Amino acid sequence: MHDVLIIGAGPAGLAAALWCDELGLDTLVLEQADTVGGQLLSIYNPIENYPGISVKNGCEFLTLLSPKIEAADFDLWTNTTIESVDLRAKRVVLQSGEQLQSISVIIATGVRRRQLGIPGESEFAGRGILESASRDREQLAGKDVCIVGGGDAAAENALLLADICPTVTLVNRGRTLKARREFTEQMVGHHSITIFPESLVTRILGNTEVEAVEILRKDALKSFQMAVQGVLVRIGVEPNTELFREQVSLNEHGYVVVNGEQETNVANVFAIGDVSNPLAPTISGATGAGATAAKVIASRLNKRK
Repeated sequence: MHDVLIIGAGPAGLAAALWCDELGLDTLVLEQADTVGGQLLSIYNPIENYPGISVKNGCEFLTLLSPKIEAADFDLWTNTTIESVDLRAKRVVLQSGEQLQSISVIIATGVRRRQLGIPGESEFAGRGILESASRDREQLAGKDVCIVGGGDAAAENALLLADICPTVTLVNRGRTLKARREFTEQMVGHHSITIFPESLVTRILGNTEVEAVEILRKDALKSFQMAVQGVLVRIGVEPNTELFREQVSLNEHGYVVVNGEQETNVANVFAIGDVSNPLAPTISGATGAGATAAKVIASRLNKRK
């Protein structure tokens, strides 16, 4: 019987674990990946808005956390797949069949990038389907690229590639871009950037690598193919809440609903980080929520004792 089971080892889960350790709670952290870090591992740009810290990417941020994690006295299991969760019973069943029990549960499962779900998307992963313009910038020099999306991330990546790629095509399903004006003003009129509004990428084509995309212009109701060697999808994120559906209150977009103490509608079940914060998903917000949940749990357990 653990005091706390934390599901997820991104910034929120790790912050909660460190606070639980400091507060003397018996804590176990479960992480499906083979390493900790969560969304930090997908941040390739400088992080300069976390108070007191300025680093070149998420991995460097994680290296600052590592000494604290290694020195802490909580249990951390990576490569651990959860088969099922009973939140009211505070019971977790692992894919191995092992059952874990706790007094409190903290959900810190984060989000994942939303995918298009079209033919070719999974087949060309790592073979022309890009992870990040920042990470893959050098290998994309001289290549034609298609970016799907219309928000800040799509626009920022387009601008990052525009000076090294002959053509950068931005395919946006909406009539106008949602990106900030500082991005859109730079994009309009840029010699390398073409924007297709009210359009969809419906297929990704190629042999061993990406060679083209099929684009549907909704206004013309006709498709055409465009030769590209790289595709970057930036259409937002979705929460990792499949394990908890039908057990905890979610909003219309699938994010966990919490109160000011980060508690869900199930007693002693908390949710922290991006999985419960669609409006302001930041590292500082995630770590702060982790501290809040840990302190609430410690306070309740001390009262019980």
